Amino acid sequence: MASAPDPSTPDVLDVLIVGAGLSGIGAAFHLQQRCPGKRYVILEARGAVGGTWDLFRYPGIRSDSDMYTLGYAFKPWLDPKAIADGPAILKYVRETADEAGITKHIRFGKKVVAAAWSSSDSFWTVEVEDAQSRACETIRARFLYSCSGYYSYDEGYRPTFEGEQQFRGCIALPQFWPEELDYAGKRVVIIGSGATAVTMVPAMARTAGHVTMLQRSPTYIVTRPSEDRIARWLRRHLPATGAYRLTRWKNVLIGMFFFRLARRRPELVKKRIVGMAALQIGDSVPVDPHFTPSYNPWDQRVCVVPDGDLFKALRSGAASVVTDIIDGFTPTGIRLRSGQELQADIVVIATGLKVKLLGGMTLVVDGRPVHANEEMAYKGMMLSGVPNFAMAFGYTNASWTLKADLTAAYVCRLLRFLDSKGKVIAVPRKEADVQPEPFLSFTSGYVRRAKDVLPQQGSRAPWQVYQNYLQDLFTIRFGRIADGVMRFGAKGTLP
Repeated sequence: MASAPDPSTPDVLDVLIVGAGLSGIGAAFHLQQRCPGKRYVILEARGAVGGTWDLFRYPGIRSDSDMYTLGYAFKPWLDPKAIADGPAILKYVRETADEAGITKHIRFGKKVVAAAWSSSDSFWTVEVEDAQSRACETIRARFLYSCSGYYSYDEGYRPTFEGEQQFRGCIALPQFWPEELDYAGKRVVIIGSGATAVTMVPAMARTAGHVTMLQRSPTYIVTRPSEDRIARWLRRHLPATGAYRLTRWKNVLIGMFFFRLARRRPELVKKRIVGMAALQIGDSVPVDPHFTPSYNPWDQRVCVVPDGDLFKALRSGAASVVTDIIDGFTPTGIRLRSGQELQADIVVIATGLKVKLLGGMTLVVDGRPVHANEEMAYKGMMLSGVPNFAMAFGYTNASWTLKADLTAAYVCRLLRFLDSKGKVIAVPRKEADVQPEPFLSFTSGYVRRAKDVLPQQGSRAPWQVYQNYLQDLFTIRFGRIADGVMRFGAKGTLP
């Protein structure tokens, strides 16, 4: 049962959620359902609900995770498309917020700059900047919950290339897509081979004169149907909620099976994925080197293309792929190390994201600055030595929302536990015998570049970051709150 607000501090919120994207709206829903007496506010730096799905507007924007697992556990995904486009996902998130009465709790255009914890007061004082006026205000909250994602909204990873200034065409970035850009009939080169690039190629190829995907190294690409036939059958025979839950679990278990298989028998899985790509492209493109990565499957994220749209664009001749190193720009295109020159009217630099934890806010605990990369992640969602704080950080090998949902439910369990014990502070304390390890095991460029930004994980539970939904389900949802690592204190006492 939620405790009544403290009459001595009526202006102190129970929970402050940062970010009104997929994670933030989910967190608010769980809070309303499980801790209905708690007062909360969501701060959103942008002017609308949606996070990633409101920010990105590039051609073809979509999820490469199926919506039965990217969708919320509590709200069935009813659209027939399992691999959905950005506008459909944005509509789903906004519907969730409106239907649950969450939107009225959101304060838009409010960027969290810094947060300072005071143990004597037992609350966070959060510095907030108005996006338009730049005026600052402070908000106080007992619990701070960061749902701001893991990358910078202000800048992407943008390498510079020799001779860019002499290029007479247009250079565009997916994260800041110019809506007025007309690429019909134009020669387009997309630099990159990740999820953004493989999404943009078939979308732009429909109207562009020609699209070339220029990659330094290939990525594993798997075709999946845009519609889930089993889900469609289940919807015909079961209520919407039951069909959704069964499909969700089916996709979770299938994803876990193939990930585990890839880890145990990487050569077998590599051969299978490369073989499927070869069947998709036929004789139009050599599978080696363009679709034969040098690393093992799931050392980096595997890209999904619905209904093989990328391969269809390649087969039709509307698109092509080049694997080479960029030597520099020319006035009319890009010169490659091999000596080849790609002619281009438009160059899209789809080279990835820049990791930015906690939306860039700084944390201070009792006057001590907190550096996330020096702290250890407790169950992948709290930081050692940081009281009354949680962050949503999803899976790299599965849908983000699966972990975000578990985290939100845990935060509610923790708040209810504190109330039941008459405590107000919860802080995970790092154990001396736990050895630090990298937070993520991925070799992707954005992960390597973020080694000084991300926290550490530990050599054993509860400091390990599992990329396994079932393991997290038992650890987070059913594990003990009072596990000997999480410490609890009364008001004014940091345990």
